[in-house]
Parts: sequence; C-alpha cells; structure tokens
Amino acid sequence: MDVDPASPTPRGTAAEVFLAFLRLGVTSFGGPIAHFGYFHNEFVVRRRWLDETSYADLVALSQFLPGPASSQTGFAIGLMRAGPLGAAAAWIAFTLPSALLLLAFAYGAPLFSGPVGSGIIHGLKVTAVAVVAQAIWGMARTLAPDRSRASIALAAALMVLVYPGGAAGQLLAIAAGAIAGLALCRGPLAESTGRIGVAVTHRTGMVLLAVAVGLLVILPVAARLSGSQAIALFEAFYRAGALVFGGGHVVLPLLRSTVVDSGWVSPDAFLAGYGAAQAVPGPLFTFAAYLGAVMGPVPNGVPGAAIALIAIFLPGLLLVTGALPFWDALRERPHAQAAMRGANAAVVGILGAALYDPVWTSAVLSRNDFALALTGFILLTVWRLPSWIVVAVCALGGIAIALT
Repeated sequence: MDVDPASPTPRGTAAEVFLAFLRLGVTSFGGPIAHFGYFHNEFVVRRRWLDETSYADLVALSQFLPGPASSQTGFAIGLMRAGPLGAAAAWIAFTLPSALLLLAFAYGAPLFSGPVGSGIIHGLKVTAVAVVAQAIWGMARTLAPDRSRASIALAAALMVLVYPGGAAGQLLAIAAGAIAGLALCRGPLAESTGRIGVAVTHRTGMVLLAVAVGLLVILPVAARLSGSQAIALFEAFYRAGALVFGGGHVVLPLLRSTVVDSGWVSPDAFLAGYGAAQAVPGPLFTFAAYLGAVMGPVPNGVPGAAIALIAIFLPGLLLVTGALPFWDALRERPHAQAAMRGANAAVVGILGAALYDPVWTSAVLSRNDFALALTGFILLTVWRLPSWIVVAVCALGGIAIALT
C-alpha cells in the first residue's frame, strides 16, 4: 500500500490492536450504534488512539458507504494505529468471536428436536420480528424523518412488495431512492469535522475502489462460466455486502432473496439463524458464517462459513479504505449527500417490506406468537434491554408456546 507522506505514521503494533479489538469482540452487544459507543470509549476516551474529530469523520464515512459500518470504522482505526496489519488484526479480532459462536449454533441447530427444541427455534424466529421492527423504528426516525424521505421509504416498500424481484428489485428500489433524493432531499451539508489522518494515497484508493467495483461485475460472470458453487457462494455474499446501506439489519432481505429463494438454505433455518445472531456480540454480518455452514450444496460447514464470511465483509473493507483519501472532497458535494439521503430512505422501506415477508409471515402464526413478538419489541424499545436478554425471553416463550 502506498503511503501518503503527509499522513501520520502508524504508532502501534498489530498485536496491540488485536488484543484491544478482541476484548470488544466478546463484549460488544447491541448492534452498530452501540458498537460506535464502545469504540469511542475505548479508542478516543481511554486509549486516546485518535481524537474526537478523526473519530467523527470515520463514523460519518462508514455510514455514507455500503457495508457494515461498525466493522468499517474498526478496520480504519486499526489502519490508523498499525497500518495494514493493524487493520487486518482489528477485523479478525472483532469478527471472530461472534462468527465462531454462530458456526457452533449451525452445527448444534439439528440437535434441537422435540417440543423444547422446536420451541427454541420458533422463539428465535419470533425474536427476528421484534429486532427488525426495532431496527425500522430507529432507522425511520433517523433516515426518513420528513415527508420527502418518508415518501421515498413508502415507495420503496411498495416496489418490493407489489413487484417482488428478489435482490434485483431491492437494488432497483435503492437506485430509485437515490435518484429521488437528488430532487427531494437537498439540504444543508453535513458539518465538516476535519481531515482523517490515514496513510493511504489517492492512487491506492483508486485501485481499491476499482477492485471493489470490478469484483461486483466479474464475479457473476465467473460463477456462470465456471459452474463452481464456491464462486457462486462467494459472489452471492460479496454482492450482499457491497449493496447494503443503512446497517447490518438491511442485509436480511438481500441474503434471504439469495440463499432462500435459490434453495440453498431453508426459510426456517434462515430465520432461526438470524434470531441467534441477535444473541452474540460483534457485527451482525457474522450471520453469514452461519448461513455458509448450513448451506445445502457444497461447500458448506467450516469451508462454506469461511467463504461467506470473507465475501460479505470484503467489499465494505475495500470501499472504506479506498474512500479514505477522497472523503474530505466528497462530503462537500451536495449532490452526493442528497443521493445518499434518498438511498438511505429507500433502505428503510425495503427493510419494512422484509418485516412483513419473510419475517412476519414465517414467525407470527398465532395470537401467542404475536404477543411474544410484541413483548420482545417493547423490551427492546421501551425497556431498552440488551438484545441477548430479549433472545432468551423469546426462546423461553417459544418453549412455553410449544408445550401448550
């Protein structure tokens, strides 16, 4: 990687970064917004690896780009602290604990037989209803707070519900939202906070951005021509990771249309895994490790989990590193910000459509299911309990429903 002589020299070691992020990887419950709080406390307040200005810029950039925002921010912090090795150490340490837990669940899920086991699995599916509803509630207030953006969100939901087209329909809705944002979502520029000091040159950034976009084009062709299931698996998860705006929960409809509609993963296994993903720390994108493991076609198991996990994170990490040298100029462009406002509003609508199908239609089958989902939602939004506690409550509720 070329080094920008005007940028600061990394001041730490990869081992130091790995240990710091490993601690966060086993304790950071609550999703990306909570992760940002953990990162701020650890790296700005306690360790003083970067200042408030640099941290705010990293968060803004990660939220502007597609991909897992908290993982992208952590990757950039590792890059600033210890260069490329530090970036890799940050990602591995923050990702590995939850990925291993979900891989273990993938292997243990077939053991859940009988009324108690089926009740737990059903409770996890109901958990997904509460969690997705909470995500929509929070995202709508932030990303669709006015009439223009709420209308874009509604239009996107209608597009996906009335004219279902899998991943293609969702991408069309996001593109339409971005176009609508150019006309409807212009406003004051986001406050500029300064310059991010990362040793990445413009040339390196251009190469990384070209690789990120190029893989999005090349991988589908390679999968089709080769007939390789491994390449098809990598392409499916790479595409999902490259086209997710708005946080980890938004990957749900994209992955569902890819792995469930194709028959790779059953609908019940998909939602059970999504519910289990709420009970583990770290980034929600590690749900990919579970899906890769439970795939019907080979590769599955540990190889499938590794392929899916790397593929879903790779585009976001390439994009955030490639965009670092250009962020100061890009954020000053009103058209870019308007398009992103529209695209983010469309994401809210797409997630709203996913709440109905497949999450609601697959999990809420009775009055008791509705009562359990409503309980989980209230515990998350009003009581503000950690998601792992809500998972436990819904799992126990699922057992109680199964035994009645």
